Amino acid sequence: MATQVRPAVGRFEDFALVVGTKRADAGGCWCMSYRDSRVPNLARPEYMRAECATEPGPGVLAYVDDDVAGWCSVAPRGTYRRLMRSRTLPLLEGPEPWSVVCFVVRPGYRRRGLMHELLAGAVEHARAHGAEVVEGYPIEKGGDKVDVISGYVGTVEAFERAGFHRAAPTTGHSGHRPRWLMRREL
Repeated sequence: MATQVRPAVGRFEDFALVVGTKRADAGGCWCMSYRDSRVPNLARPEYMRAECATEPGPGVLAYVDDDVAGWCSVAPRGTYRRLMRSRTLPLLEGPEPWSVVCFVVRPGYRRRGLMHELLAGAVEHARAHGAEVVEGYPIEKGGDKVDVISGYVGTVEAFERAGFHRAAPTTGHSGHRPRWLMRREL
């Protein structure tokens, strides 16, 4: 199994295959929850098409043997409206971080460690675009199994394995599990 992580720039169709939907109402996340949830469902695909058309792009995609298998949203924190207005995730002093906000791995590719590959690729993508700090806001799984819905933000354990440290507790939760602000200085 050969895995590569590539920027989403110029790869909208692959991005849409991972996070989009074929429904006529364009329902689904389309990775808009943190960016700007006010964008109507029908406008979300075109919004993200535009994001995928310009540098630095909205994130990275994982490919397994050249088939798109996963997605990680990573961009400067200021581009995520929800993060800038968050009451649960603190804003720390220092240079503007790049934020890793979600992971999606397609069925059939799960349980292969792609979250780890995506996180490493997200860090390298941020570094290549001048980031000094990368943050994430994962859940603390505490040794328990995590369902796909609760785990979309990643796990503290995965971030620690990628060289991140616990920078601050949050008052946020996902699936009734506490979330941490994790940081990695580059």
